[in-house]
Amino acid sequence: MAFQAEGGNQNVIAAACPGLLFLFYPTSALWYDENMAKVKRVDRPFFIATVSLITAGFFIFSSASMGLLARQGVSFSTVALKQFAIGFLAGGILLIITSRIPTKFWRKYSFYIFLFAVIACVLVFLPKIGFSHGGARRWINLGSYSFQPAEILKLGAVVYFAAWLSMVKDKVKTFKWGALPLFIILGICSVLLLLQPDTDTLMVIVAALVAMFITAGGQWRYIGILCLTAIIGILVIAQFRPYIMARLTTFLDPSKDSLGAGYQIQQSLIAIGSGGVFGRGFGQSIQKFNFLPEPIGDSIFAVAAEEFGFVGSMTILCLFVFFALRGYKIASRVSDTFAMTTAVGLVTLIISQAFINMGSMLSILPLTGIPLTFISHGGSAMLFALAEAGIILSISKNQRA
Repeated sequence: MAFQAEGGNQNVIAAACPGLLFLFYPTSALWYDENMAKVKRVDRPFFIATVSLITAGFFIFSSASMGLLARQGVSFSTVALKQFAIGFLAGGILLIITSRIPTKFWRKYSFYIFLFAVIACVLVFLPKIGFSHGGARRWINLGSYSFQPAEILKLGAVVYFAAWLSMVKDKVKTFKWGALPLFIILGICSVLLLLQPDTDTLMVIVAALVAMFITAGGQWRYIGILCLTAIIGILVIAQFRPYIMARLTTFLDPSKDSLGAGYQIQQSLIAIGSGGVFGRGFGQSIQKFNFLPEPIGDSIFAVAAEEFGFVGSMTILCLFVFFALRGYKIASRVSDTFAMTTAVGLVTLIISQAFINMGSMLSILPLTGIPLTFISHGGSAMLFALAEAGIILSISKNQRA
């Protein structure tokens, strides 16, 4: 079902030069209501945290991309330029756009966004539309550009579930109105993503929707049921998908099969360890040349740790922690249920992906192929991460003082 928007008309942002607005956003992004009676700002600390992560990501990605120079058939300039144009530049513009869109828009069209995401995920299985890479079929071919519909599925699942929670309100404590819809949405996402397969994105969606469910007042016993089901599901799937079983066994014993399933984590730990306290220096990573698999992808944190050491790694971690804490604070200071749960869901999407990536590179979590948010290669991931940050900024203008 589609949901009707709550409340009156939202504020619209005053006209400004997009380029200057992006540079001076904290001081120039002022929202006015229709009668110009009041002025509101986006949350400045959250915006600064986002820009800091984007800036750090740009330099880390630029350095990690140099590792492509030693790999045949891979063009450093092409990859770096594409990431800058599609990820950073287009993503920054999308952040500005979504930060101006009223929250009621996402609630009103949440069902259609989720439906579009589901259809897009189905299209990856159609010949000549979807294509596979590395044994997974996750992308839609758009000529010279590829699009990963799982990214919009993450956003669609969050806004649709938030709209549902805002409609049922206190009924969320019951199984029929709370847990059952959660299980149904996760079931739909599970079918679509496990067929691709993309278990990593599914984990992120589960984390986000569970956080929203708890925030809205859902019962913990249903979360226990979901966790038990997930554990059983992983064990069953591991029997049919050897790569998942290999990840689990490597996690339990990282030194096992160091030239096979354990190769990436071994090389990652070497890179992180050789970084020491202050690192080798910008651009000086050795592991990114022919040793680390996917140095611009899921292994990029290891490259950053080698070049900037413990201090640089902790700086990245602290930026994500501050991003999370500020995002959750925004959620706690808005009175609208939809805005609150949407903010919680989007923040959880972004930081859970980042923490899973860093944890897997440190071997404190099983190895995944999930990219590091705001930093790793991937135009679709960067675009939607910045769009989601923009939505959180839009929500932040309605904070209580």
